[in-house]
Amino acid sequence: METGYRGIPIPTIKRFPSYLRLLEGYREEGMEMISATTLAEELGLKPIQVRKDISCTGIEGKPKVGFSVTKLIEAIVRTLGWDNATDAIVIGAGHLGSALARYEGFESYGLKIVAAFDVDSQKWGTWLGNVPVYPLDKLQLYVEEHHVNIGVLAVPADHAQETAELLMKSGIVAIWNFAPKDLKLPPHVVVQRTDLATSFAVLSAKVKQKIQKKELSIEIDEW
Repeated sequence: METGYRGIPIPTIKRFPSYLRLLEGYREEGMEMISATTLAEELGLKPIQVRKDISCTGIEGKPKVGFSVTKLIEAIVRTLGWDNATDAIVIGAGHLGSALARYEGFESYGLKIVAAFDVDSQKWGTWLGNVPVYPLDKLQLYVEEHHVNIGVLAVPADHAQETAELLMKSGIVAIWNFAPKDLKLPPHVVVQRTDLATSFAVLSAKVKQKIQKKELSIEIDEW
């Protein structure tokens, strides 16, 4: 099984944000304790899987009582590294790059967008919310001076590979790729692709399946 940070299985890491969403809702409702069974029922998981996931945080629950909601939130946030803000830069100040730079919610996850870069001179010196936009040729100097490790790639597909290589040469060690393009980079560069087309394809397929089931149900009822 593929593992990520601290040897924690990637599927577990992917489930942690869902746990956090539920736990933060429970905390707002005033709930102090939560059981693995309750979390499992909410997320469609088995309780044993939830317990295994939670064990990766190092926190322990109380028999027949469960886990402290607040302590579990803190443990997951700490395990994900979201308790320490990590600076990142955005490459591409178009519609997508602008939206990413302006999104304040990233800081809740420990990610802070500190600058954006673009080849369009009309965008230089402007601001995307609180994020300044610089010329792309200032990238390497900025990365060196501010010790940034993460680059968010939001450029057109035909510019993605060359821009990713520029990020790598500038000292960026991790790239969050929003461009519709698979990147070919050395193994020492961490690349995480967020493919909007793939996500929509899955959504579309699920919607079609729901509609077909509904139509089938109606036909059976009519028959």
